[in-house]
Amino acid sequence: MKFETIKKVILAAIMLPFVFMLIEGVVVIRTSVNHYRNLEKDRQFADVLARGGSIAATEILSEIGATREYLAYPSNRTAIDMQRSRATLDDERRAFYASLPARDVLDEGLVGELSALSLAYSRIVAARSAVDQGRYNGSDPGSIYWYAALKQLAVVDALSPLINDPVLLEKSNQLMGIMLTYYGERLITGIGTRYLDRGPSARFPVELFVQGKVMIGEGMDHMVFHSATPIERDIVSYLGRSSQVKANAITDAILAGSRPTRAVHDVWAAAQNERMSFLQQKMIEAARDIHDTGENFSTRSHLHLTRILALCAGLLILATLVLVLAARGLRLIDRLTQDREALVGELRNAAQTDLLTGLYNRRGFEVAASALLTQAEHGSRWISVVLFDLDHFKKINDLNGHDAGDAVLRHVAGVARENFRSFDLLVRHGGEEFLALLPDSTPDGAAVVAERVRLAIEMAEIALPSGERLKVTASFGCAGRANDGASRNFEDLVKRADLALYAAKASGRNCVVSGPVVPAPPQEERRKAASGGGFDSRL
Repeated sequence: MKFETIKKVILAAIMLPFVFMLIEGVVVIRTSVNHYRNLEKDRQFADVLARGGSIAATEILSEIGATREYLAYPSNRTAIDMQRSRATLDDERRAFYASLPARDVLDEGLVGELSALSLAYSRIVAARSAVDQGRYNGSDPGSIYWYAALKQLAVVDALSPLINDPVLLEKSNQLMGIMLTYYGERLITGIGTRYLDRGPSARFPVELFVQGKVMIGEGMDHMVFHSATPIERDIVSYLGRSSQVKANAITDAILAGSRPTRAVHDVWAAAQNERMSFLQQKMIEAARDIHDTGENFSTRSHLHLTRILALCAGLLILATLVLVLAARGLRLIDRLTQDREALVGELRNAAQTDLLTGLYNRRGFEVAASALLTQAEHGSRWISVVLFDLDHFKKINDLNGHDAGDAVLRHVAGVARENFRSFDLLVRHGGEEFLALLPDSTPDGAAVVAERVRLAIEMAEIALPSGERLKVTASFGCAGRANDGASRNFEDLVKRADLALYAAKASGRNCVVSGPVVPAPPQEERRKAASGGGFDSRL
């Protein structure tokens, strides 16, 4: 398998599981964020419910009572109590509006109920001004407060469809049931008491009485069908008492047109007042319970937010770790690839290079010579060969050892490499014999280069492993021919250089002999040479 393929496989093995984990983490975080938003929204709704229930159960009723007390007994004390109840209701109203969620969270029905509630509170403000100006002497502004309380109930009821948490929804319905029951009982008690106090000639307000009974019925339905909490059980248990059952019977009798005696009237009024006090207390408890639920939502939402941040941090750390591991893995693969390429290059060089001298061996020389001659085919008219070997090299090995002989060969190879032209090809032809291919060089020009190399070898002092210094000489034979692309009989050229080298040896060594120019072969011989035979006939 190729290293690039291995790299892709390893990268896929690292990244694919991470991508799946990242997608799963994003889904979990998104779900957690939605849960957190629902918790926050329900927390706000719980705050709104608690404050709205408290206003309907306490503050509005307190101001009604304080206002009636002031109208009945005007004094500094009753005026101060009335002003205190007004300030309390105003503070709770501001807190209620401040606790409302953003407008885009609210539906149109709730927005409409809030507008109606604002209008009801503006009527309360107008009623206060009229009371302060003395325009309510002999009358009662209770209907205005009654209307505001009903609108407060409507807002509480409109909040229920927006609640997600089932526990909060159950408590919301419970609060709504208690408040409907309470205001129904209050309506029946108020109009029933006024009707009985006015004597036989008074007209019985059937519509208002029926409205109160309907409110009580709706409130009980909310509690029975939407709640099973201790508060609801306490209310059901309380209404099952004999005194309360008797009061209900009297209420039904009044609705049927019967006028009870004074004693029965007093019993009924006492039972109704006790019932309203009991229901008011339960409203306060239910509102407080909703407030505690909102606080619990707040704690849970903060814990959930902490979990979300922990998930994000963990996912970020995981992503960083995976990216670091992937980067290290890719660097390791790149390093292995580079090491492999270097090893392959070394092996390739070892196959084409003489390990002792660093020059081409015969195999490498043939490949390089073929490429060089092909490239020079149209730009070089001559090609020459210089063949040289060291004089009396066997004696050097016999006297100084093979290590000394290797040192001499390495040094001579270095001297030759420095003094031949940079584009000439050098090869260790065998033993102490070297060969050089000189493109674009006549035999005379090759002889000039060879003479330069001979002098450099003669002048060099070679340090042996034993510490001694040695001088050597070499003999050179040169041959050349015209560089005809159709004639590649390289073997004949080498043979002629070898004959010239033999002549140099016979002439006393340490000299350069240039052989005759090889003539260009006729057309027939060119075709034969091109068809094969000899030392690398394609060179």
